[in-house]
Amino acid sequence: MSNLRTLVFFATPPHDCSYLPDREATTMFVDPRANVDKKLYSQLTALGFRRSGSHYYRPHCEHCNACVPVRLKVDQFQPDRNQRRVLRKNEDLSCRMVPAAFSERYYRLYAHYIEERHRDGDMYPPSREQFTSFLVDGATDSWFLEISLGDELAGLAAVDLLDDGLSAIYTIFAPELEDRSLGTFAVLWQIEEARRRGLPHLYLGYWIRECRKMNYKTRFKPIEALRDGHWRELQSD
Repeated sequence: MSNLRTLVFFATPPHDCSYLPDREATTMFVDPRANVDKKLYSQLTALGFRRSGSHYYRPHCEHCNACVPVRLKVDQFQPDRNQRRVLRKNEDLSCRMVPAAFSERYYRLYAHYIEERHRDGDMYPPSREQFTSFLVDGATDSWFLEISLGDELAGLAAVDLLDDGLSAIYTIFAPELEDRSLGTFAVLWQIEEARRRGLPHLYLGYWIRECRKMNYKTRFKPIEALRDGHWRELQSD
């Protein structure tokens, strides 16, 4: 079994940054041959790594530290006025956690979401192989949060269970339900699930101050940022 002391890491060549224009990025990956169990995955997440399928990675850019790992302190969270409005708006939804696995039903929602909202991104065009390699492969203690409106699947959130919290991997939803703010709703649901399980944190991935798409993360407070190897409360504008 691998551990932090025996892990080998690799860095990609510099490539165009996906978030900030006119910048290059370098990504550090855990050796894909490593046997990463839940304990090691939890340790890596606390060090700022994320999971994408069977790959564990974190930014490793020579001249940029814009990508900041963030996590929410679950026991201190109180929804603000807008978040309470989102909860009220979605009282008619039903939610359940199921083991992460491929299904045609999930894929149809995924493809619809990518085609409508991310045609300009590197996930377009969607494919079943892409869905599986991104959201199913490499699952350790991994789950899908099904969000349903009646008999219809309205949203799907990939969630990993860690030793010290939940890790929010990715959320998709039916584009025609955009006014329900299902991305925010999924985070709020995961906060309550972490609280129900007695877990202290919800990991929300990376936050970039200059990236408007990530502004929503700092609306969940108190949120902590990993800087210089220490988690401290993020003071955002």
